[in-house]
Amino acid sequence: MVRVIQYGVGEIGSRITKALTSKPWVEIVGAVDIDESKVGRDLGEVVGLGEELGVKVYRSLSEALRGVKADVVLHTTSSWLSIVEPQITEIVDSGLSVISTCEELAYPWRRNPEAAERIDKAARENGVTVLGTGVNPGFVLDSLILTLTSVCIRVDRIEGSRIVNASTRRYPLQRKIGSGMTVEEFKKAVQGGRMGHVGLRESFDMVADAFGWSFDRVEETIEPVIASRPVETKFFRVSPGRVVGVSQSIWGISKGEEKLRLNLQMYLDAENPRDSVEIEGVPSLKFEVEGGIPGDEATVAMVVNMIPKVLEAEPGLKTMKDLSIPYAWLKEFKR
Repeated sequence: MVRVIQYGVGEIGSRITKALTSKPWVEIVGAVDIDESKVGRDLGEVVGLGEELGVKVYRSLSEALRGVKADVVLHTTSSWLSIVEPQITEIVDSGLSVISTCEELAYPWRRNPEAAERIDKAARENGVTVLGTGVNPGFVLDSLILTLTSVCIRVDRIEGSRIVNASTRRYPLQRKIGSGMTVEEFKKAVQGGRMGHVGLRESFDMVADAFGWSFDRVEETIEPVIASRPVETKFFRVSPGRVVGVSQSIWGISKGEEKLRLNLQMYLDAENPRDSVEIEGVPSLKFEVEGGIPGDEATVAMVVNMIPKVLEAEPGLKTMKDLSIPYAWLKEFKR
């Protein structure tokens, strides 16, 4: 049995817990969350499983580890590496591998190289593996793109796009994309570095580094999507003229030509949601998923399915391009 601790029991952490209970090769041995309304309660009750798991939610990792041993921690607390680095370090120093949904951890080597070096060094010293993953970053606009290029002899240009209907997503995501804000509030939040989807730059850097591409310049835009009519979700009622989401793009120019572009539109009541990849090369390819890959379910699946890959990997801070091709792990896992 793979012994797992769930660190962070919010929406995604709860869904991961439910998914883990369907895996006969997994044993959940502990859970961590700072929410006082969850601390001390049975994990099954907290996540709405309908039955007790015999596992309590603890305030800290050290408390959760008392009297139990674990192999891996599934970490779902924050998008920002500056916030999660102490948590990741504590997990690693406890001799445990970790899979995190922190978007900035998915590929930190360019934007956060010092933090990446610290985490990598600690993981190597403790003989464990660290991975940041999810649906995006982690799959749609990075590892999926890299996988598609495996049938190409030459790659000249890549464009990946993701359009997400945020109306069907959880409250934190709808809030994070600026739902209900004025345009002025949105722009101020962008300037503060806390608006829009986190991780688009990490996906861009992962793909570029995989091909050894460097650019004369890299440009990035974050713009609001404005409601033209009233929009209502379970969590927000947005009047016309206010923000319903975000449109982001990042592209790299080399010798006057654009070689890599990633686009993300995530807004309430988005029309024609889809994921697409266009590769210009030999051969050229066009790939599209109508309706788009479901974000929360896919994030949960990526985290769970990467457990065997992480436990089999060499120690250190890894990214999705470092590990073997992921797939749905439907069999038993033996180490």
